[in-house]
Amino acid sequence: MPTVQSTALRPAALRTCIGAALLCAAATAQAVVTFSANANGAAPADISTAVADFRSAIGGANNGTGPTNFADGRREINWDGVPNASADPNLLAGNFFNAGTPGRARGLVFSTPGTGFLVSANVASGQPTAFGFPSDFVAFSAERMFTPVGSVVTDLNFFLSADPAAPATTRAFGAVFEDVETDVTTIEYFGAGNALLHSLTVAKGSSGSFSFAGAVFDSAVVSRVRITSGDGVLASNGSYSGGADGVVMDDFIYGEPQALAVPEPATMLLWAAGLAGGLLLRRRQA
Repeated sequence: MPTVQSTALRPAALRTCIGAALLCAAATAQAVVTFSANANGAAPADISTAVADFRSAIGGANNGTGPTNFADGRREINWDGVPNASADPNLLAGNFFNAGTPGRARGLVFSTPGTGFLVSANVASGQPTAFGFPSDFVAFSAERMFTPVGSVVTDLNFFLSADPAAPATTRAFGAVFEDVETDVTTIEYFGAGNALLHSLTVAKGSSGSFSFAGAVFDSAVVSRVRITSGDGVLASNGSYSGGADGVVMDDFIYGEPQALAVPEPATMLLWAAGLAGGLLLRRRQA
């Protein structure tokens, strides 16, 4: 069942936003609906209800893969359309899904402090599937999956589907995870001024199980999402190091990226006043 919460900026985040008061105002009193599910068996149907409820909460249609901006609806990435040339053993470019061409116009850019990203091989490629761990990682939507390499951190930044150079915001993001067995896998949602709006801990289960987590906000206030996927670090196909919980991801589902609001002149004056107040506050605290 979804959970409805009200989220507000933390004191430190509020100080970050002082200089951009009106840009942050929409984010300070957002109701957020969260979705969470875990299946102790490796059956996609066990989390399908939560995924369907999440799509319904976003509203509108699946806007597909074309370079057209929509006022509502959602985008989805299931990795299965990634060609072999961009899948394991080759790294996936972080901007693969931020191109103004059909199939790649999804308005999403990935980054990581690691060495890059891998999309798992399919059977037809002749490469080992499931990153070399077929008994642990089972695809939610067959047959490719996604993971950072050399790190457990994936940052997601949003752009307009029809303009890959235009930063954007979204009102929702959710993801399917494979093999979450501890409480270290999280999704964090950030807004204007890099303020943390909300954080979710992904539900854990048994080895090889599916999990889903997502959040829907009142409006498009999320500019960045950070995923921490387990504590085991994938070094290459078949090789993990570090912690005990290696986690990978499948379907990404998110609200259609929306254009950033452009402040009007009066708003800019208020922004300047807020910035001056923020600098004064920092002086007094020093």
